[in-house]
Amino acid sequence: MLTSTRRPRNRFADWVRTMDETGIETTVILTGATGDAFDRLVDLYLKSYPGRFQLFCGIDTRDVDKPNYPARAAAELARCYKRGARGVGELTDKGTGFGGRLHPDDPRLDAFWDKCAELNIPANIHIADHPSCWKPLDVYQERTPDYQHFNLYGKNLPSWEELIAMRDRTLAKHPKTRFIACHLGNQGHDLSSLAATLDLYPNLYVDISARDYEVGRAPRAAGRFLASHRDRVLFGTDMGREKSMYQAWWRLLESADEFMPGRVWWRYYGLELPAPVLESLYRGNARQVLNGARP
Repeated sequence: MLTSTRRPRNRFADWVRTMDETGIETTVILTGATGDAFDRLVDLYLKSYPGRFQLFCGIDTRDVDKPNYPARAAAELARCYKRGARGVGELTDKGTGFGGRLHPDDPRLDAFWDKCAELNIPANIHIADHPSCWKPLDVYQERTPDYQHFNLYGKNLPSWEELIAMRDRTLAKHPKTRFIACHLGNQGHDLSSLAATLDLYPNLYVDISARDYEVGRAPRAAGRFLASHRDRVLFGTDMGREKSMYQAWWRLLESADEFMPGRVWWRYYGLELPAPVLESLYRGNARQVLNGARP
């Protein structure tokens, strides 16, 4: 899954060619857009290359304090669905709420989540971030300086634990709505905890986007997790669209190579996943969770 939304038409051909060369049938674009902005993306992506892209829309967060907000947000979601949206996201709350206004468990979003269930489309949510973001920037930081602009230490924001609790309350309150927690739900540092969460909430799925450095440095634990929860994890990228990026993922997930250079200072180790797990990760779960629909 990619989050990029603005690609000139004359670059589409190169992108689709890369998809063909690396075995990507369909790319999901997490636009986060609504209204006219979403409509323009429909024209740009879906009409240019039918079947090669799938769009997720956003959520209208204007005037959330007005009484008609819940119905208005749900109505805009339904409109975007009619225009071609097959999911919602990426909806991000690292402490300030979606659009800087709403946490996922806010009652004003109940009608929106219920509409997702009614339309049978998933919501891709980015709740919290890697736990190191709430720790001081010092020599003990887990991630390299490239990630320091994500740091939230000392800011008047909910903690990692509080944000995860908000997510879980939302999952419990809306069991008929399918949620995809991107980036391994920001629990990739503790796969046993993530496994327990998936077992507790059958409406929760995760993707592995931009978490190569977590699965690649713990290949045995990651391999066991991906096998035991093979019906709950989707492949994602969020790392650009270069051919080498896709190939690096294939090498990480499919080979037994060791001590591979990674994006951060960690070295990666190939997971050598069996074919049935790869099939679920790459294709099977997407066809089920993403509604198997073509805009």
